[in-house]
Amino acid sequence: MSKVEFLQSVPIFSDLSDETLKKIAEKMVSRSYDKGQMILLEDAAGETFFVMTSGSVKVTRLSDDGREVILAILGEGDFFGEMSLLDGEGRSANIVSIDESEVLTLTRADFLEIMETFPKIAISFLEELARRLRKSDQQIESLSLADADKRIGMVLVRLAEELGTIKQGNVTIKNFPYQQDIANMAGTSRETVSRTLSVLEGNGYMARKAKTLTIYNFDFFQKHFS
Repeated sequence: MSKVEFLQSVPIFSDLSDETLKKIAEKMVSRSYDKGQMILLEDAAGETFFVMTSGSVKVTRLSDDGREVILAILGEGDFFGEMSLLDGEGRSANIVSIDESEVLTLTRADFLEIMETFPKIAISFLEELARRLRKSDQQIESLSLADADKRIGMVLVRLAEELGTIKQGNVTIKNFPYQQDIANMAGTSRETVSRTLSVLEGNGYMARKAKTLTIYNFDFFQKHFS
């Protein structure tokens, strides 16, 4: 797939003409990262914008007691690195590649020029940031009130919405994150995640095969954990 074809599938670029996308694609540089490789370091200077073309990454910070807290998991079509380009501050979080990943990058100068030149991108960009902020607020409220099992279910719903593909009412998540990563997202232990996943699988809510998780009747599952 060419850069232009890929950008057509990315929401913040999808409304632009092929000619405009070609100009943007010419400024983008492809980069690859190995599994477990640190892509961005919290508080480091930010000069690059990233769009995921394949693989997945986790957005993390360290808690006061040194534990890794996973804020989000991003996959194909998602972007990151924008905040420090806009406000000139250091990176707000760490970005770590979960598996082999590829990205397209823009320098800060090119990123800001594109925002100024193509208002449609700036509007789409702001809409996406607002969506992320609203979703984060909802997750913070829900996670603070729920017990561990429900928090894990909510994380599964979130991963399904962000990384999964739906077919005939079932959602499949390929490259399903490690149980420790799920625990770090839900604020619980890996053992609790393992037990909860086994219970959900035993009750017929889902099935696991290698690194793939399938959630059956996702609408019901989503309502159950909302």
